[in-house]
Amino acid sequence: MNTRRELLLGMGALGVAALGLHAGGRARAGDRRLANVLLQTHTGKTVRFYDDLVRDKVVAINMMYVACSGICPTATANLRQVHRLLGERVGRRVFFYSLSLQPELDSPEVLAEYVRQQRIGPGWLFLTGAPEEVEQLRYSLGFYDPDPLLDADKNNHTGMLRIGNDRYRRWTMAPALASPRQILGTIEHVDA
Repeated sequence: MNTRRELLLGMGALGVAALGLHAGGRARAGDRRLANVLLQTHTGKTVRFYDDLVRDKVVAINMMYVACSGICPTATANLRQVHRLLGERVGRRVFFYSLSLQPELDSPEVLAEYVRQQRIGPGWLFLTGAPEEVEQLRYSLGFYDPDPLLDADKNNHTGMLRIGNDRYRRWTMAPALASPRQILGTIEHVDA
């Protein structure tokens, strides 16, 4: 049975999801909405964001940085629970991506250590890249504040999770701190 808090969080997540579907719409790189930038994974592999990580997949994407003492550790722990709920689907059917907001500090080696410390399982990549390309990707994913002063402060970064099914062009968002079951429900909503 849902508590009132869970019900309110769920209603908020659905409202944000509806906005995300409207604002996100078609998100294929060919539509010039998602940046197809070069990134490096925490394992040191170089990938193109859209071509290698998103095309025809179900994805859950968030922004974070290793030195964050605010929402990042809690969001990562929460998403680790979602990862566990998805079980064997992670890395086969659903892919998790965490993009560094501080690519100048979060090298693949630093991200690899964070992955080890946080006990992140397979199917979840932590990504970094050239700062200007990460910024381009951040904007194309909708992870920004329209107020440039607020947007420039890394401590104000969004606690949202972009969830999408590229094959069916279904995109939405959910709070990264919503209950793991609510996030799972949002992922399953976009998954065919």
